Amino acid sequence: MAVVDVINSSGKKVSQVDLNDEIFNVPVKKSVLHEVVTMQLANRRAGSASTKHRSDVTGSGRKLFRQKGTGRARRGNIKAPLLRGGGVAFGPKPKSWAYQVPKKVKKLALKMALSSKFKDENILILDQFELDEIKTRAFSEVVENLNMENALIIIDQENENLALSSRNISEFKVMRFEGLNVYDILKHKTLVLLEASVKAIEGRLL
Repeated sequence: MAVVDVINSSGKKVSQVDLNDEIFNVPVKKSVLHEVVTMQLANRRAGSASTKHRSDVTGSGRKLFRQKGTGRARRGNIKAPLLRGGGVAFGPKPKSWAYQVPKKVKKLALKMALSSKFKDENILILDQFELDEIKTRAFSEVVENLNMENALIIIDQENENLALSSRNISEFKVMRFEGLNVYDILKHKTLVLLEASVKAIEGRLL
């Protein structure tokens, strides 16, 4: 097991914690990470784009003019796609883009994402992250003390002060360990784990 320093909100070392090799020291395969991230992004698509086909457009079904004898191209009713105000020929309709990969693949990809952060030395372990009040400035001061940029902060239980204080800064995201996912880990440069959340993550993945 790897031993990592645990620091406080001032950036000072307070203790150490063991990180399980089965989670934080797994060989990383980009193909597995790509597969899971692609699935996550597909599942986030709204799929709500919609157009009206000729059967959906309001209008008369009368033939505009007779078939022969006018010298013009043959024409049906006013709802034809070739006419202004008519239906769309091959437009989109609401659909779901969601699909799933096997649970074992998702779990493996999560371990690989955590391992990649550990190998790149982009994991920070905090003993706790407590704020006395809901204030963005208070959150910013802690971030400056830790010299963090663009970080994903994983907590073990609900922390309203932290969640509300951080939401105005787009580079940071606070998330409970249950919602930990591959896309958000890879999207942010630094992964910040509370000491209590490390055990929770190991309990979830082992």
